[in-house]
Amino acid sequence: MPLAAEDWPRWRGVRGNGTWTAPALPEEWPEAGLPVVWKQPIGGGYGGPAVVGDRLYVMDRQKEPEDVERIRCLNAGTGEPLWEVRYPVNYADVDYGNGPRVTPTVHEGRVYTLGAVGHLHCLDADSGKIFWKKDLVAEQGAKIPMWGLAASPVLFENLVIVHAGVKDGGCFQAFDRQSGEEVWRSGDDPAGYCTPILIDSPSGKQLVGWTPLNVVGIDPHNGTLHWKIPYKVTYGVSIATPIYDSGIVLVAGYWEGTKAIRLGANPGEAELIWEENRELRGLMSQPLVREGYVYLLDKQYGLTCFELATGKKLWDDKNQLTPRGRNPQANLVWLDFPRSDRIVALNADGDLILARITPEGYQEQSRTNIIGPTWAHPAFAGNRVYARNDEEIVCVQLPVVNRADRDGAN
Repeated sequence: MPLAAEDWPRWRGVRGNGTWTAPALPEEWPEAGLPVVWKQPIGGGYGGPAVVGDRLYVMDRQKEPEDVERIRCLNAGTGEPLWEVRYPVNYADVDYGNGPRVTPTVHEGRVYTLGAVGHLHCLDADSGKIFWKKDLVAEQGAKIPMWGLAASPVLFENLVIVHAGVKDGGCFQAFDRQSGEEVWRSGDDPAGYCTPILIDSPSGKQLVGWTPLNVVGIDPHNGTLHWKIPYKVTYGVSIATPIYDSGIVLVAGYWEGTKAIRLGANPGEAELIWEENRELRGLMSQPLVREGYVYLLDKQYGLTCFELATGKKLWDDKNQLTPRGRNPQANLVWLDFPRSDRIVALNADGDLILARITPEGYQEQSRTNIIGPTWAHPAFAGNRVYARNDEEIVCVQLPVVNRADRDGAN
């Protein structure tokens, strides 16, 4: 079984910010590549897996003999299917309709999922028993955006918060995570695609969301809107999860570019401090931030570094990390943040990449292919990485070295 290291219980890991406290990984992958522990067939979907203990949770779509979404649980060590929950769906109006987009959220023995067309579930993590469920379209009038609902459920205290754009002021909606009873709803904006984040702002806890029309700060206890910065995006593609550091919220889109918002000491204080739409234009990939510098996958220039406080661009990698194309994609994760400048990334070709990123530049250490083309975010747990596409899910073993020996050699 995997060595001791963090699990991957939700979108973007334990802290929801693309950081992973990993075992000591080498400077380079073995020449022979990384061994596959197991692989299993899977249906379509862009949603990544979540891994907690010896369980892996993932969603997919099956079209035959009937059109259904599935919530699946596999043994993380062997790939053996343990349970699944399926329910009928209608993807008639969903573009790129291969399957669910959301990473399951696992907490205290429960699994929370949101399907592409509005099916919200709370399940027993061990058995798959349904504790409660909602059809947000049929029951609450959610309007499904062009590419389907994609924001993963976010947990706060006794609440599970979803971004599904239900009618009557439910852009964001909170349910009691035990009973499924609605606690609050907030905002009239339509649903976008990015998962909101919980931050410790100067004034306290806030939920920060990015809709197709605005960037918003909300009190997660009761849904009260603290602030709103307009940001209307073409085709509603508010996709990449916001990042927050040093009192600054940053969102990055393609057509309208990147905006930075400084928060103040009072809950309602939020000021747009800079914006840039020529060289800092992300799309799907989640940016990373460390020591005041942001690393963003720009659609034209590739991985790009700039100052968080000013937007000043320092360098780009000229599309080295992942190929330039119509929709370039790579999922970036810090290793041992904030101590280390190393990342592990899975790009759109299915290459798993080790690299160092600093304000001085991009230094690739090694890459190896572990799966076919994919946009889905992988999960990292123990000494393994779990990746999926529309055909299979694979578990690959990561080599572990003696940390003192590795660090002493650098």
